[in-house]
Amino acid sequence: MAKQTALKKEQKVEQQDASKGLRVVHTIASKSDPTKLDQLIHERMRLGIVSALAVNESLSFNELKKILKTTDGNLSVHARKLEDAEYIICKKTFEGRIPKTVYRLTKAGRSALERYLAHMEALIQAMRE
Repeated sequence: MAKQTALKKEQKVEQQDASKGLRVVHTIASKSDPTKLDQLIHERMRLGIVSALAVNESLSFNELKKILKTTDGNLSVHARKLEDAEYIICKKTFEGRIPKTVYRLTKAGRSALERYLAHMEALIQAMRE
């Protein structure tokens, strides 16, 4: 029953938007609201982290810091948010007495990035039409 009510509300919103001459872009990126991007990935530094990890099997903290040209604190804060969302995993080891942190993109992180990119592509396509 609640699903039917939500569906009717969504249909009404789409109809209202269409009556105003607005196009609604639908993608798989956001089932609840197709106009909203994944804000977790949309932030510049986090998008950089996820993108860098998407094309590399893994990257160390220092490698990411160098690629993104950022500070230790900035990288660690954004990486932690991605870890909390389970988009990346962090493995800490020691090489001798030197700590080494290595990040990898998770399956959920790769899916989130693919949804984000599909959403961005749909927005770009809608603007070109």
